[in-house]
This record gives sequence, structure tokens and C-alpha cells, in this order.
Amino acid sequence: MEAKNKVNTAKKVNSTAIIAVLVLSAFIATFNETILNVALSGIMKEMGVNAGTVQWIITAYMIVTSVMVPVTAFLIQSFKTKNLFLSALGLLLVGTILAVFSKSFSMLLISRMIQASGTGMMIPIMMNTVLLVAPKEKIGASMAICVSAISLGPAFGPTVSGIILQYFSWHVLFITLIPVIMLVMIAGSLILVNIAELTNPKLDIISVMLSTLGLGAIIYGISSISGSDIKIALASFILGLIATTIFVKRQLILDEPMLNLSPFKYPKFVIGVLLVMVSMMVMFTMNVMLPMYLEGSLGKTSFVAALSLLPAVIFNGIATPIGGKLYDKIGVKRLVPMGIAIIAIFTLMLSFSTDETSLVRVVITYICLCIGVGFTMSPSQTHSLNQLPKKYYPDGVAIVNTLQQVSAAIGSSLFIGIMSAVQVKTLALGNGTNEAAVAKGFSTAALVAFGIVIAGLVLSVSFGETKKKAQEEIKAA
Repeated sequence: MEAKNKVNTAKKVNSTAIIAVLVLSAFIATFNETILNVALSGIMKEMGVNAGTVQWIITAYMIVTSVMVPVTAFLIQSFKTKNLFLSALGLLLVGTILAVFSKSFSMLLISRMIQASGTGMMIPIMMNTVLLVAPKEKIGASMAICVSAISLGPAFGPTVSGIILQYFSWHVLFITLIPVIMLVMIAGSLILVNIAELTNPKLDIISVMLSTLGLGAIIYGISSISGSDIKIALASFILGLIATTIFVKRQLILDEPMLNLSPFKYPKFVIGVLLVMVSMMVMFTMNVMLPMYLEGSLGKTSFVAALSLLPAVIFNGIATPIGGKLYDKIGVKRLVPMGIAIIAIFTLMLSFSTDETSLVRVVITYICLCIGVGFTMSPSQTHSLNQLPKKYYPDGVAIVNTLQQVSAAIGSSLFIGIMSAVQVKTLALGNGTNEAAVAKGFSTAALVAFGIVIAGLVLSVSFGETKKKAQEEIKAA
């Protein structure tokens, strides 16, 4: 009777309005991930901190977001959808207000972590609710819109903030967000309905601590790999791996695990998650590395560098819903390998960049790369989740989005670390100017990224299934 009532409720809701509110909320939340990327230099001067310290404004945000995604898989089953939604935006609002008045680095860092907790909650709330309310014949297109919010939010962050920072201080970035967040909260309170089934599981605090330690130590180790003390970086990475291993083993023995790992029993789900991670890793990292390359090697201003990302962001926003609609019509058998191949080709082209490469070439190349991401990420995520029985949807969403955030954090730490290390080594050897060294670092990092994308291309071939066959597998499960 309860399942029947749930279905009836789903039929009565205005799915279009609900999806619109959720997507806008997720966009605002993920926009916060990179809103300070181009303001770090100013914050360093204003608050008297070095580059290694200020980087934690971004790293801590990603860690908290990564931890909160699986925690929210529990919360979704314990609290009504509307209440959880308002709580997530409430945390985002509180963190934003505190950020406006932050005068010390520690206060700003705490504000960012509060914001991140709201972001980490909003992503699975959106994905899980959309899976429940979207019409079956439009699930691909609906999920594509969700993925657009998650990918376009961080992509727009540096562009918009770069424009604002030409005229105002970084505090204004947060001031402008306050009324937007409040309006979305009001819309959500009027439109959202309580759609998720409540099972009231118990949250394992030890698992939360292990996941936080594991993610934090791994990301810190990778981000410090290019530093002077390689031993500390390696020790941190090993500690993170040990904590993560203990976390995984604990989930397998708990009656109510923090993160149900049952979705990993489905091979196509695993492959889809890996493809999402590859796509997110490349796009998120390029949004950070390209401004560094454009400013440090090609001599462009931060304003021009920020605007240079905008065309690619727009084309990705166009390609993503197209990819979702293509998935609804033809499945992933050819679509995803094609998307990965496009990413690979143009990532390789970026690896040929020098200090004499034209801005137009870089912009066009990145546009094509982002189109490939648009054709890959949403279909991969949708198809991987479609391999799961409905009872595993919250867990599948939690896994996909946790690893998506983790891949963004690890990717930026890894590739920027490589870029920095090569730049320093090139200068130490006296091989050219600083501009040439920055270009060498960027091209090397892009070449490593190309290698990772090629591995994804191999996986995408085995991932391919027709939509009809995928649906048969779901029914069998």
C-alpha cells in the first residue's frame, strides 16, 4: 500500500517545476566550489597567507562536499525531502553570510566548509529526487539537465567571479548570492513535495570519521607531491589509503552502512562511474589550469582568462542535454565512446600548447573538449544508475556523486602538482623563460590527462549496451 501511495504521489507532482528548482539549487551550490579560484591571490595578500595555505579554501570545500554526499544518502531516508532541501540551502546561506563578514583566513575557511556541507547535501537530493519524479521516457534528458548543473556550476564560477573581481572585492561574490539563495529557498518550500521513502537508518559516526580522514589525507598527499617534503606527502597518501580501506571493510560488515557498496556488484555501474570520474577530472582541472596557463604563459589578464572559458562552458551546456536526448533514443553503445574519443583528441591537442600558441586555438580546442564531456558524462551517469534496482538508487547516486567530487579534487591536485613540478624543474635547468616553463608544465599535465582519457576510452567500449538490453537487465535485477 505504501509503494502504491508513493507512485500515486509521483504522478500528481509537477515534475518539471520540481526539477527546475532542484537544478537551479544545485547549480548555485556547485558554483560556490570555484567562485574563489581567481580570488586566491588577493586573499593571500589581504590575509597574509601563502599559496600552500590559501589552497585549502578549495581543497577543504571539496573534502567536505565529498564526505557529505554519502552522509546525505542516509539523511534522504531519514528526513522529508522538503525539510532536507531547506536544510541544505540553509547551510549554504549561513556559510555565505559568514563568508561576507570573514576578516581572517580561519573564519573564511570555516565559512567555506559550512557552504560545502550544503553543497554536498544538495547534489544527492537533486539526483535522487529527479530519478523518482522524472517520467521514464524522459529520464535521460532529465538526468542530463542535472549533470549540466553539477558541471556548469564549477565551470561558470571562475568566469563570473573574474568579471566581478575587476570592479569589486571578493566579498561581493558572496553578497550577490544571498538574495538568490533566499529566493530559491522560497520556491522550494512552495513547489517541492516529500517523495522519498523513509526507512530511518542509523548513521555510523566511525564511518564518517574514516571517510573524512581517508579523503582528506589522500587529497593532501596528492596536492603536496610537488612540494619540498615528499616524505610527508607520501605518508599522508598512505594514511589516506589505509583509512579508506578500513572504511570499505567496515561498510561490508555493518547492518546499516554509511555507504552501501552493493551497487558495485553491477559491472556496468562500475564502468559508468569510472567514465564519469574521467570526464569530471579533465573538465574541472582544465577550468583551473587553463587560466594559469593563459596568464602565466600567454600573458593574458585574469579578466581575459576568465572570459576565455565562457565559450566552452556554453557549448558544454548545449551538448549535455543533447547527449541526454541521444541516450533516450540510441543508448550508449556508440554515444559514450564517441564522447570519450572527442575528449581524448582535444586533450592531446592541448598537450601541444606552447608559449606561442594563439588564444583562439586554445579556446576552440577547449570548446571541442567540453562538447565531448557533454556527450559523455550525463549518458554514463544515467546508464550506470539504470543498471541498479530502484532500492539502490540512493546508494548509487551517493557513490556516483561522491566519486565525482573526489575525482575533481584529486584531478586538480594531481595535474596542477605535475604542472607546478615541471615548471620548477624547467626553470631550475635554465631551459627558457618563465612563460615557456609554464607552458611546458601545462602541456605535460595535459599529456598525462590524455593517458587517463585513453584508459577511459578502452572502458567505454565494454560499457556500451543498447538501451533495450539495459532495460532487460534492470527488470531481471
